[in-house]
Amino acid sequence: MTSSNALPGFGDPAVGFDTPFEMLEACHERVQRSLALLQKLQDYLHDHPCDDSARQAARDVLRYFDIAAPLHHEDEELHVFPPLLERGSADAVAAVRQLQQDHEAMSANWQAARALLRALADGGQDAFSAQDEAVLARFAGVYGAHIRTEEDVVYPAARALLAPAVVQAMGVEMRRRRGAAG
Repeated sequence: MTSSNALPGFGDPAVGFDTPFEMLEACHERVQRSLALLQKLQDYLHDHPCDDSARQAARDVLRYFDIAAPLHHEDEELHVFPPLLERGSADAVAAVRQLQQDHEAMSANWQAARALLRALADGGQDAFSAQDEAVLARFAGVYGAHIRTEEDVVYPAARALLAPAVVQAMGVEMRRRRGAAG
């Protein structure tokens, strides 16, 4: 099992804070990679004893969803959702409301998944039970439809509403919240 040591949510040279919607979409790719690593970890533990690489994979998943994912959700809650709730179409408003509910579910599901991953990463357990895997599946399961709704409905609708100066300010604020140089 291999993993990256780069800060989660950073480091993609093709996107930056000057293109915040592209950055949000790149974050979705990192979410999917982190969820794939979580699945790979579970599969690995079915056939192998827990070892340093498995514990590191658990730490990598923890790191991403503890650091980058909350910032990503905050970006959406602060910059993408409000203009759509104020001026978006009925479909866009309904989509945003669903995404807000998803964010709440993701947060709650993460707390349960996090406890399992932390125990594995810290050496407190060496495998996941079927019940543990159900908890991990519940956490991961929300993301597919959520990402599709954001990329297919919400981001395009927000892009259409936001003036270039507002998008630029969004990128500046995203950078500031992350403490990134710029």
